[in-house]
Amino acid sequence: MGINRTFFFNQARAVLFDGSLRQSQVDGLTAILDKWEAEMPDADDRWLAYMLGTAHHETGRTMQAVRETFASTDDKAIAILDRAFNAGRLPWVSTPYWHKDSRGRSWLGRGLVQLTHKSNYEKMSTELGIDLVADPTLAMDLQTAVKIMLKGMRKGSFTGKKLGDFFSPTKEEWRNARKIINGLERADLVASYAKSYYGAISYTIGG
Repeated sequence: MGINRTFFFNQARAVLFDGSLRQSQVDGLTAILDKWEAEMPDADDRWLAYMLGTAHHETGRTMQAVRETFASTDDKAIAILDRAFNAGRLPWVSTPYWHKDSRGRSWLGRGLVQLTHKSNYEKMSTELGIDLVADPTLAMDLQTAVKIMLKGMRKGSFTGKKLGDFFSPTKEEWRNARKIINGLERADLVASYAKSYYGAISYTIGG
């Protein structure tokens, strides 16, 4: 049985979006649900919930592909990242990966799950058959961003950890699932979003 979209959006609107959804948020949520139902209808519904919770957090609940720092252009994002790095606010970064290369390409975070570093763009290009190396800004396309999120979180492409490591018939680890994306950074917050999405979809998935 598919997702009851009316129930899903009513629940999401009330619990996760303060009672109101913009059309762009509806569009983003719909793109994720459509891709899930087309490619993974029989997978664990907690996987979908955790992907939705992740996108909710990573995009500042816009549910649209965004740049790192939420800047409107690459140049603005690079300037913001440079200021933060120079001020010592990014201690985990040894080399500014966002600086443009000789061809003017920046490998800053983009998408629903913030794809960063050239190596990850190369990996997802191979996974998806989309040349994100030639044009990394393609990760800002919503449909492409959805593909990156579903493939990467299912296969463990980002950190080596995948959805199946945390959700299975014998396992349910909402907090630790954050390791799929970024260690335990904001792990409890993302888990809370994911559980709320689970409440919105579990009403109808699987019967």
